[in-house]
Amino acid sequence: MAIDTKFIGKTWPDLSYDVCKEKIREYAKAIKNPDPHFVDEEFARKSKYGCIIAPPTFCVVFGGALIEPIFFDNELNLNLMMLVHGEQEFEFYEVVKDKDTITSTAKITDIVNKEKLDVMTVEVLSKNQHDRKVCRGIYTFVVRK
Repeated sequence: MAIDTKFIGKTWPDLSYDVCKEKIREYAKAIKNPDPHFVDEEFARKSKYGCIIAPPTFCVVFGGALIEPIFFDNELNLNLMMLVHGEQEFEFYEVVKDKDTITSTAKITDIVNKEKLDVMTVEVLSKNQHDRKVCRGIYTFVVRK
């Protein structure tokens, strides 16, 4: 069954995430990036940012959390056994810092029905507590029929 194109524009409730230096350090360690901006509080305090900052790809922590509700949305009725992650891309705007609160929104921006598969594109836009964009993520999913 095809994903109905009437769902283009569908959104989900916003999700807020409180950034903390411990999570940033854990993430930097997990991706094997020892940049002192991410892990060394003394170094980071003396940097132009004044505190620990997150690696750009940390956006998958706060933005990616919005993808799960899409997968389990009963209206979409996605066949998860046939769904694969096609690709993702990011645009980065403002640096994410320790103690930021990031609020993300998700919206289906496109659904293309092809003969043997459907392609669904989801945009996740994340802003900080000052209402400034920090990241825009585009996630593309393919559902085989």
